Amino acid sequence: MNEYADAMRRCLVDLDVPGLLRLWPHVFPHLPPPRDDKQALATLHFSRTQTNNIRTRERAYSHRWLEDHGLPSGLPDYLKPIAERLYPKIVEGVGISYNVRSPILKPIAPIVREAMSNAVLECYADDRKDKIRERVFEAKDKAIRQLLGIVRK
Repeated sequence: MNEYADAMRRCLVDLDVPGLLRLWPHVFPHLPPPRDDKQALATLHFSRTQTNNIRTRERAYSHRWLEDHGLPSGLPDYLKPIAERLYPKIVEGVGISYNVRSPILKPIAPIVREAMSNAVLECYADDRKDKIRERVFEAKDKAIRQLLGIVRK
């Protein structure tokens, strides 16, 4: 059994999915094996967060991976601040600004900004983050044309 423990630790350190799947019937015969490679990888990451004899950096990486994939992490609370410093969460953002100098046109600015914001939300809903800039400028132009009564042929 000791050789299985060494092999399992190596799989945890290296995130070796094929190795885990080969070891599974020997180490966990009473449990059903992972359905696919993705579930096996998630199992390895979760196990890494709970294993004390794995380096903190590797445990922190697995914590971030699980959090980024919407899965629970088994990392103890006292290690979570360290994990957040090592692998901070990356948050995306889009800034929108539309201003006009003319006092006559000032009332249209919030309406145009809202149209631009809606275009960003639609891009995220459609999972088309690569088209944000293009759609925002299209929405801006369309809103301005509608507000000013300009019909495009």
